[in-house]
Amino acid sequence: MTRKLFGTDGVRGRANAFPMTADMALRLGAAAGRFFRRDGAAGHRVVIGKDTRLSGYMLENALTAGLTSTGMNVLLLGPVPTPAVGFLTRSMRADVGVMISASHNPHQDNGIKFFGPDGFKLSDEAEAEIEAIVEGEIQYAQADNIGRAKRIEDGRGRYQEFVKTTFPAGVRLDGLKVVIDCANGAAYKAAPEVLWELGATVVPIGVAPNGTNINDRCGSTYTQTAAEAVVAHGADVGICLDGDADRVMILDETGRVADGDQIMAMLATRWAEEGKLRGGALVATVMSNLGLERHLAARGLRLERTAVGDRYVVERMRAGGFNLGGEQSGHIVMTDYATTGDGLIAGLQFLAEMARTGHKASTLVQQFETVPQLLKNVRFPDGVKPLEQAAVKSVIEANAARIKGKGRILIRKSGTEPLIRVMAECEDEAMLLSVVNEIVGAVEAAV
Repeated sequence: MTRKLFGTDGVRGRANAFPMTADMALRLGAAAGRFFRRDGAAGHRVVIGKDTRLSGYMLENALTAGLTSTGMNVLLLGPVPTPAVGFLTRSMRADVGVMISASHNPHQDNGIKFFGPDGFKLSDEAEAEIEAIVEGEIQYAQADNIGRAKRIEDGRGRYQEFVKTTFPAGVRLDGLKVVIDCANGAAYKAAPEVLWELGATVVPIGVAPNGTNINDRCGSTYTQTAAEAVVAHGADVGICLDGDADRVMILDETGRVADGDQIMAMLATRWAEEGKLRGGALVATVMSNLGLERHLAARGLRLERTAVGDRYVVERMRAGGFNLGGEQSGHIVMTDYATTGDGLIAGLQFLAEMARTGHKASTLVQQFETVPQLLKNVRFPDGVKPLEQAAVKSVIEANAARIKGKGRILIRKSGTEPLIRVMAECEDEAMLLSVVNEIVGAVEAAV
């Protein structure tokens, strides 16, 4: 079954425009409720979390109406990280979890992600079935079977206590000054509190959400603000989360950035030494740097590549029995601890390594030499399909032939934004720039 509403990470778009309207959220909620109540029994429950976007109020209410209309009992968590929804769906024995967030996107966007009762994101097949229900005639509950809604006041606290259990017992962060950038998003309370409770001196930024400043010049996609804070406060390390806290970037004491590839390299190396890395492999996407693959191979480890999207990383991890994976963008998935990327837990793992080794962050953030990589995005309007045009295909084919044997090209349509992403890797930086610019030029001309 094909999917039209769902992309690589749930349903996403501009708030108050299709598909992120209140009426579509209501239908999605009702369809998800019907999908998870196919046995017709009462007592089913769903947990709903959200980030700090203004449109979250509208979508939360609409989803609640849709879900209760099909007999689901709704438990409202309020602002919590995406991984908290995965955790609490399992912990609270819910049939489904919902996160209202557009992750790293600006506040004008929003999205809806669904989690199954096991705490993992839904499969493509399940999402396609929900879409089919949305497009059909939804069967609503009888009047006596309409669901109830209840606000859960301690959901964030439950998640914070769980997060601390992933940190090594008996280890504290006394003496470490940590800048934590919460992107004015879902972790604006949870992350600073966890770090403080573990003993760190905390310098919080991006912790004053107002509904419209999420990811605005802060967070994992804009690390400059945190880098300036690290230097200004003489901090030992910086941790940058995105709007829903499922991504992380680490900054050393000079403000230098370690992306997801470097963090995964550190974890894979350490876990392999301890005999904790299952399957002798790390799972990452086609976007991960060739330098990461070489780093792992030199240690007798494999890099298993997937399509872009943390859901596909998780699917490969579960199918192959692997316990570590993620994306260059900062999704770090550790299935020993969580069902999805968790930026706070990944940050704690980095801090634990600092505490264990006594090394500065600058020693740990550079695990391998990266192969020069360049990524450029081209925005395109609705209805235009630039990658299907003959002129664009011709330019891509010509440049693929140029770079063959020296590097690689990856061109794809974003699953979360109207962007064509053009990425290439090559040791020859002049060729790298030329290849990417020629393809970008062709795509721009097409749109």
